[in-house]
Amino acid sequence: MSETFDVLIVGGGPVGACAAALLARGSAHFAAPLRVAVLDPHDCPAPEPDSALDARVVALSRASERILRSAGAWERVHGPRICAYERMRVWHESVAADCADVLLFDAADAGEANLGYIAENRLVQAALLQALTDAGAQIVCAQFQSLRIGTDAVHVLSSAGSLSTRLLVGADGAQSTVRESVGLTAEIRDYHQLAMIATVATERPHASTAWQRFMRQGTLAMLPLADGHSSIVWSADEALAATLMAASPQQYSNALTQASDLALGDVTLVSERSAFPLRQLAAHRYVAQRCALIGDAAHVVHPLAGQGLNLGLLDAAALAQCVLDKVQEREDPGALRGLRAYERWRKSELAVMSAAIDAFDRLLAHGAGPVSRLAQRGLGWVNRSSELKRLFIRRALGLTGELPRAAR
Repeated sequence: MSETFDVLIVGGGPVGACAAALLARGSAHFAAPLRVAVLDPHDCPAPEPDSALDARVVALSRASERILRSAGAWERVHGPRICAYERMRVWHESVAADCADVLLFDAADAGEANLGYIAENRLVQAALLQALTDAGAQIVCAQFQSLRIGTDAVHVLSSAGSLSTRLLVGADGAQSTVRESVGLTAEIRDYHQLAMIATVATERPHASTAWQRFMRQGTLAMLPLADGHSSIVWSADEALAATLMAASPQQYSNALTQASDLALGDVTLVSERSAFPLRQLAAHRYVAQRCALIGDAAHVVHPLAGQGLNLGLLDAAALAQCVLDKVQEREDPGALRGLRAYERWRKSELAVMSAAIDAFDRLLAHGAGPVSRLAQRGLGWVNRSSELKRLFIRRALGLTGELPRAAR
């Protein structure tokens, strides 16, 4: 096998698939549409309609909803398997779950129908993979092995043969082999926490509300699912997480009930548990000659704000826009000038969001000094300011900053 493409994206997760769909759809009206392909060894079939909801879910912001529409995938995502959430309640363990110092975000306060959607990761990925093939892009089911950067193209060796491309995009996650092969470096910081994921049943209905409690040893988020259950993301210090993962289902359920402060009554585990270590990652550069990084290959943030995929989809939309604009000006899609414009755009946006998320973890979940106590009390202060709440809601919806056209 030996094929040539204009853009080859390594990694068929939601971010890589989205970039491919946007590039293929955006160039469809060009005199010579871009030849776009995704290289990934794994298939991701859509979930069966009557199958149980998967425990691995993502929170989709309004900006992400718009990007998925632009990519031609939203119609396959929006349906009975996703849950719109209309409210979010955030509190620190120093106050009760039902007191006035709980920070309450309500979509109605911002004139929005909802604050976003909770959807299965595999549902979003499958929809985007179908969207990219509908748009004329190609999926190469093979493993990336190595690359060589030439003057006019990047030559890629895969398990299915040789490929060449004018632009190579690394969308292959935090352990990116593309990033390593290109020689791009990253700063990595270990949080010394594990994120535990599972599906739970609660004594009281979730009321289309996302619940988040900050504690001295981590953060618990309870996200509403379409079938009435909730998905939990419990980020806890390593020692505590190891103990919890070794506990019996009943012991784990009891610990969850206590950690949730009985916000929804008794909590019962209804799925298997999984856990993964948490690290912050920031690539020093997002681009190199004929190469660009998007999503977790470029940056990884703490999951406490649920922004990981949303930031990655914004990367995909921004890169697609920069490439398509340059191609319309008859420039090479792999030209470094266009790639640097993408890098400047996204690095500046990511720096603000990453710093904010890191501060939330340090001050609200683990802090004990006067600055932390001030931040913890600040949740109640924000709750008493309609203007501040609207500002936070717009940020959570992804409607601030310099947005790609696909997100507007």
